[in-house]
Formats: sequence, C-alpha cells, structure tokens
Amino acid sequence: MRHVRTAAGLGVTALALAACGGGSGGGGEAVSGGTFVFAVAADPGNLDPQASAASGLFQITHFAYDSLLGLDADGEVVSQMATDWSVDGSTVTLTMDPDVTCSDGTPFTAEDAAENINYVADPANQSPFLGVFVPDGVTATGAEDGTVTLTLAAPAPFVLNGLAGVPMVCSAGLADRDSLTDSTLGTGPFQLTEAVPNDHYTYTVRDDYTWGPDGASTSTEGTPDQVVFQIVPNETTAANQLLSGEVNAAQIIGPDFDRLESAGLFSTSVTAVLGEQWYNQTAGRPASDPAVRLALTQAVDFEQVAKVLSADRGGPGTSFAASAPSACGGDSVSDAMPDVDADAAAATLDAAGWVAGADGTRAKGGTPLAITFLYDTELGASGSAAAELVTTAWQDLGVTVDVTPQDETASISTLFGSGDWDAAWVQLNVSSPDQVVPFVSGTVVPDGNNFAHIANPDYDALVAQASTMEGTDGCDTWLQAEAALVSSADVFPFANQESTFFGSGAEFALGDGLIPTSIRMQG
Repeated sequence: MRHVRTAAGLGVTALALAACGGGSGGGGEAVSGGTFVFAVAADPGNLDPQASAASGLFQITHFAYDSLLGLDADGEVVSQMATDWSVDGSTVTLTMDPDVTCSDGTPFTAEDAAENINYVADPANQSPFLGVFVPDGVTATGAEDGTVTLTLAAPAPFVLNGLAGVPMVCSAGLADRDSLTDSTLGTGPFQLTEAVPNDHYTYTVRDDYTWGPDGASTSTEGTPDQVVFQIVPNETTAANQLLSGEVNAAQIIGPDFDRLESAGLFSTSVTAVLGEQWYNQTAGRPASDPAVRLALTQAVDFEQVAKVLSADRGGPGTSFAASAPSACGGDSVSDAMPDVDADAAAATLDAAGWVAGADGTRAKGGTPLAITFLYDTELGASGSAAAELVTTAWQDLGVTVDVTPQDETASISTLFGSGDWDAAWVQLNVSSPDQVVPFVSGTVVPDGNNFAHIANPDYDALVAQASTMEGTDGCDTWLQAEAALVSSADVFPFANQESTFFGSGAEFALGDGLIPTSIRMQG
C-alpha cells in the first residue's frame, strides 16, 4: 500500500498504485550498463511477493515481477501482461500476451495467471492482497487460448485497478512457495542473483524483456546491467551517499531534503499519505473505549503535527485513497475531524470514568490509562519530532505513553503479529477506496487484514451501498464512508506530502514506487 504503498504498503507506503512523477534537476546522456544502487531503509524480509503488503517489499518486487494490468498517470487501465480486458457484470475477461516468459525461460500462461489469482483469493494462504487487490470470493480459470476469466462473488467497482497491484509468480514458484523466500521466479525485467539479508540484494537485467509498460524493454539506452538494493537505515547517511555518488536513488522526506535540492540533484515526486493515525480496538485495550479514541484525537493539534512531520512541505490529510492517480478525489477528513480542544478531551475522559489522580495520571477502576504508541523510524528526525508533539499532548491529558519507534518490517510484525500497540502511525497508500476496506472492517488479524479490530457499522453500510455503483459513480458515497471512520476516531489520515526520490548519476520515473524500466544511467 503501498505502506500497507503499506501498505497495504501498508508502509502498507501498500501499498501508491501508479502515477509517473515528473522530474527536475539532473540531466545528462543516457549510457547503458553499469550498476544502479538504490538505498532502501529496511530489509524486505521474506521475498515472496504475495506474502506481505509492506512498501519495502512492494518496491523491490516490481523489479522481478509483472502484474496483469497497469495504470497510467491519469489512472486509466493500460496493458501489461494482458493485452485486452473487459468487465461484464460479474465476469472479467483478460487476454494474455503470448510472448511473456519467465526468468527460468518458461512461458507464462493463462493457467499460471489464474492460479495466482486463486492463490491470493484462498483465505487459507493469508495473502494481504485478498480483499485489497483481489476481491473476496473471486475465482479464476485459464484457457489454452490465452484467456483468463475471473468470476466475481460480489460487485467490485475497481477490480481492474486492483489487478494492477498483484505481482504474478511463475509456475515453478507457484509449485514451491518456499523457494520465493530468497529467490525470484517472475516475468519482470530483472531477476535476483544475490541476497545478503540486512545488507544488499542484487538484481541482474533480463536481456530478453520486451513487454513492459507501454512496450518498455530492457534494450532501451540507459538500462543498467544490475540493480543493487542497499539497506541504509539512516536517511542522512543515504543523503550523504547520494551526494558522494555511492548510491543512485533514495527516498528523502526529512531535513536532508533541502540540501539535496540545493545541490541540484535529479528528483521526482508522487502524492502520498505521510501520516495516518490508527487506534487498536482489540477488546481489553484502552482504545476499545470510544471515549479514549475521541479524547486522544481531541487533545492533539494534528494540523501542527502534519507541518512538523512533513518539515512544512506537506499538507493536511484529505482522503484515505490519496495516492496518485486517485480514483476518487475529494476531502473526507476536514469536516469529520473532531475539533482540537484539550479541555474537551479532559471532559470526555472524565465522563467515561477515566479520572485523574493526585499525580495527574488517569485511571479507571484502578487501571491506569497507559498506551503504547508505535511510529515508523523511516519517518526520520521529522517523525521523531512530530511523535514528541503527540506524546506531550497525551501526557498533559494524564495518559501514560510508551513511545515505541520501529522500522517498517518490525512494525508490521507488531501490527499483524503480537498486537502489542494502542496507537500507531501506519501510512496506507492506495489509490482507490475499495482497497482500504479490509484494513478497516471485517475479519481481524491473524485471519484478515483488520489489524486495528475496527467495527464501524456506518462505514460498513456506506461501503455496501458504494460497492453497487460503477467505478467513480460511487465516489461521493465512498467519501462519506471514510468520513464515518474519521468522526468516530477509528483512523484518519492527518498529513499528505509529495513523496520525493532523489537521483545521482541516473534518472527514473515513479509509479507505485520507482519504475524499473524507467531507469536511465547517465555518463
């Protein structure tokens, strides 16, 4: 989501769907060959492309795996592995490109495509893409003539958009899922040739690749021979390596942004959710009490937090599916956000029985109001400063706060595993509102994606209504549904920003991450 991006990138950064970012700075003659070094903040862990929605994995996946369809800069569906497609009621039909081959030399067939869809659609496989990119209850069949047929169990107004986010695994990988943990078996422009966890991952170009977006191929002038994903947890270190030429690309969102921009480096950006507040409503956790969620929200000036988090280069949150190209533009947040009022927050807790003691610490029935606040270390110094603002406001309210910074890999393990958190910043970057649904409703972890255990009947009713409408016809209703989540203080995006990648010695374009076939090495 792409941060599922996370998201979904989650980081679940599920995971931005697709929009080419315009570039500035840089310039030079394209020169083929060489090594493109991409600095990434965290190790992706298990490399199975259908096993996690973390943005780090989502980004690295694009180099070795293709999807059935793509989205252009305007959000229109375009060909990728499928050259033709149609939707007729509950039936989706795709025609596969017969020339697509896997990194092991085998052809990629319609049967393989169907098996991928059915794997994700099987709840037993616990793929985070189920309900996000692949509709619940869908079944797929592949025919020898290259036709893939999907049968929908319920209306799915953005089903084609979702298919653009599903990486396709080749038959050998489908037969041996364990092999995907530290190797790649896809149809993408590169294949993994070396994996050193927590240090680097090396991908080598496929010379026979000709079926990329808009006919992109690896024979285009400027394509590198290798791409190395270098794990660089510290953003300032990544910025220094850009300036020294040790790395060719890195995402920079913190205070180092200004000095890189001043240096005239190439840069390109896409819109992304930068800050999104979630509350854990698991029974027995403090935020299962609606009064606690409301008070924690009322106590914080999230407009100021957004300015600090974005180093004053972003703006307030507007909608849950804000990643360009957004299928439903609009603002579901501003009018629904509870007003900032520390006195009202205190009164909310008092009325709910969370009373301050002699030392100012609140408790109810002898249980202290103590929360674990999780935020992403990849937000850098700006993230730490913004988290401190929130922590201070909550402590002034009488809440005991355990601040827990974690990188994306660790935070996803906490959210979907231990569940030991109460408030969290998780950037769920998606471009159509239906992709949000499984994260904010329905089946909870470990069997589903609803990691915050949210149950909002108003949201559910509006989603059911919007799902019966065709595509963007339902956007107003989708936005009303999102507003129901905000007004109940279940979850809300509070900061948007242009997500910027800088380049040194190379140029490239952005979509749902850096587009592999857009890389142009420069001499």
